[in-house]
Amino acid sequence: MAISLLFLIWILMIFAAAALLPHLIPYLGFFPYGQILTQFQLPHFVSSLANFDGVHYILIARNGYVQYEQAFFPFYPLLIRLISPLLGKNHLLTGLIISNIFFFAALMILSRYLRLIGLKSPSFEYLIFNENLRLQIPSYIFWTIIFLLIFPGSFFFSAVYTEGLFLFLMITTLYFLEKDQCQPAIVFGFLSSLTRITGLLLAIPIALKLINEVKKKHVVNCRLLIALFSPLLGLSTYCLYLWRTTGDPLCFFHSLPAFGTQRSTALILLPQVYYRYLKIILTAAPNFQYFISCLEVIIFSLVFFVLLKDLFSLLKKNYSPLLGLNLFSLANILLPTFTGSFSSIPRYSLMSLSFFIALARLKNSSVKIALALIFGIVNLILLGFFIQGYFVS
Repeated sequence: MAISLLFLIWILMIFAAAALLPHLIPYLGFFPYGQILTQFQLPHFVSSLANFDGVHYILIARNGYVQYEQAFFPFYPLLIRLISPLLGKNHLLTGLIISNIFFFAALMILSRYLRLIGLKSPSFEYLIFNENLRLQIPSYIFWTIIFLLIFPGSFFFSAVYTEGLFLFLMITTLYFLEKDQCQPAIVFGFLSSLTRITGLLLAIPIALKLINEVKKKHVVNCRLLIALFSPLLGLSTYCLYLWRTTGDPLCFFHSLPAFGTQRSTALILLPQVYYRYLKIILTAAPNFQYFISCLEVIIFSLVFFVLLKDLFSLLKKNYSPLLGLNLFSLANILLPTFTGSFSSIPRYSLMSLSFFIALARLKNSSVKIALALIFGIVNLILLGFFIQGYFVS
């Protein structure tokens, strides 16, 4: 009930803001194939939730891959293609429904997962809004979900992007892993890496789980070992498809520069990325992209250093599922920087769940409320610009 209420409030706010904010921001709409969105005869504020990457997912679902679109992994557009006949082949509407249903399911599984790994937490309590309304939800779960819902860029969960689907696949993999149900964990781990390259990073928490099992029982769990390789199998399946269709099994990686001049196929280290952005901040003319660049640096630094602090705290304790989730979260936010850019970091940060859990466990309620207000305001600003065709993440 509590999760459903939070999701309903969030989705209503997203669509209300998407309808109202364009009256305050001039339309830019400079991105490839944007005119395709008008074919689906939906209100502008709805169809604009497929801006930028969303258009490519729709085109892949309709026509299959063309040059450079291999950068977008196949499972999400495949789902759109399979389900769209039920909705009159309206691929845009299908994508929106898929994203929102899976995001809602992800929130439900996330709540169960946090209960599963945090039942002994001293922060367990119920939040009471008044005498007649009681949300049956532990405070650390409530705050984790609140921070996730209002973090800058969270509207991508509701857009024609992979965020909602991938979060569901990722957290469901971890949930079944923690319940020692390896077979569904294998399936969801496989599908995760068919949805995004970061699905491969699920091997980190699975490996830690396997190592802990070996230490405790002195025997290798064969099903857990298969689960460890399931994300690699998913990626290998896509690489095999690319090899057969393009001759390049890493075409998804080599296509990245086509979708951003800041991306590099050579390895760039984090200090080099900071140096690049420092030059931008000190020398570039203040404009919209300057604001986005500053925001990317701030968000990356905040998420990265909170995760590092959380990691040092976890390393002092015995094995915990939170350690695997933390290492996954760190790897998730670091991986995009190896292409030499903080571009889209707000969106990528959404999968670093340990960051939101760490904020939720802050003891100072005033700090949490202040952070929530700042996140919410920035998120609405980014949503307004995104709807009007500005690249924000």
